[in-house]
Amino acid sequence: MNIAAQSWERREASSFFHTFTDLPSMREDGPVVIDRGDGAYIVDTAGRRFFEGNSGLWNMTLGFSEQRLADVAVRQYRDFPGYHTFFGRNSKPTVELAETMLALAPLPMSRAFFTNSGSEANESVVKLLWLMWAAEGQPQRRKLLTRRNAYHGATVMASALTGKDYVKAFGLPGPEIVTLDCPHAWRFALPGESDEEFCARLAANLEARILAEKPETIAGMFAEPVMGAGGVIVPPEGYFAAIQPILKKYGIPLVGDEVICGFGRTAKLWGALAVGQQPDIVVASKSMSAGYFPMGAVMLSADIDKRATAACEAWEEFPHGFTTGGHPVGCAISLEAIRIITREGVLENIRSVGALFQAGLRRLADHPMVGEARGLGLMGALEMVADKKTKQSFDGSLRIGERIAREARERGFIIRPLGGSIVLAPPFISTHAQIEELLAVLKEVLDVVYASVGRG
Repeated sequence: MNIAAQSWERREASSFFHTFTDLPSMREDGPVVIDRGDGAYIVDTAGRRFFEGNSGLWNMTLGFSEQRLADVAVRQYRDFPGYHTFFGRNSKPTVELAETMLALAPLPMSRAFFTNSGSEANESVVKLLWLMWAAEGQPQRRKLLTRRNAYHGATVMASALTGKDYVKAFGLPGPEIVTLDCPHAWRFALPGESDEEFCARLAANLEARILAEKPETIAGMFAEPVMGAGGVIVPPEGYFAAIQPILKKYGIPLVGDEVICGFGRTAKLWGALAVGQQPDIVVASKSMSAGYFPMGAVMLSADIDKRATAACEAWEEFPHGFTTGGHPVGCAISLEAIRIITREGVLENIRSVGALFQAGLRRLADHPMVGEARGLGLMGALEMVADKKTKQSFDGSLRIGERIAREARERGFIIRPLGGSIVLAPPFISTHAQIEELLAVLKEVLDVVYASVGRG
């Protein structure tokens, strides 16, 4: 490694406090400081070139050098560099983006507003639901349904909605969070249970839990169409068809968290269209700006819009918002990113290379270390097991996912370890050749790590 790269690494290590970073790996490998991007690749300060197999954090879907997005940003900065959406004011790109997103929504939606992230969008929905129910004379409706292994963000309530063990580090979740079954049939189905039976059981469990908690205390349910950071958990066919009638029976709004799935990741424009979800509220982020600006969005159905608007009347406003929510530059970038995805053949490319990607992952399921290969479109995961028959995971001390990620990085590929699994989400602009190379490297890396497991 050259002296300049070492200097950047020392500066980084002495000044930056990392989030969501495996500390043992940091101690062993040190940080990677990125210098520039080129299509689906990133280049670090040492000149090493990596294929970004996770699109950054699912979000850099059009790659790292899309000039059209940079040009739009420059033009908007020159015309009108920043503003807010408070006090009845707005900017032209913000209005245009709201119209565009409503026109493209997976189900008819009435109005939209913008935040700076998916976390903020989910946090906003919690406040909106509580405001709405209180105005309707049901202030006790504060409980929120979520699912084991869900990920809904990093703000306080979004973290509470996240069904992962690490949230306990912050004393979360609180009594207002009700955690339901994870729809991961491979891991949680009973022996001999079909997908249909598994879905029916989860639906029965949902209704039983609603009744136990008392329906009149529940404000809403949050659900990703495909659980992304939970390990790319694709629900079995019929899952949402089984649970949605129960939610409607008890008047519980369904919030579709499309932060990862939205705008093409599943090979459909929306994850809801891929899995039969019918949300009352849609949350979006990440791909809506292709990662070129921090953006989040909330879209409300006509029923929720009417009820939320009525609730705001008592306060003469919706007393919530963010200084840079609906930022004109971010909205201009998002408009162009959505245009490229929907009109420049990107969705078609996702479907084409996604089919190759999914077929390759399924072939890797035959590897002796892989328990399950799963995914949809350009999102996938490989779950590592010590015993394929019993589905027993490797001991955590072996840090299998981290080993696989390190070996891949040494070969010029960035993939994400997630416990004993690895998660992949290549950019939407990936080529067939790049996907084939990624799959070949994965096979090689799995062989190398499998050979080393016996030595610990």
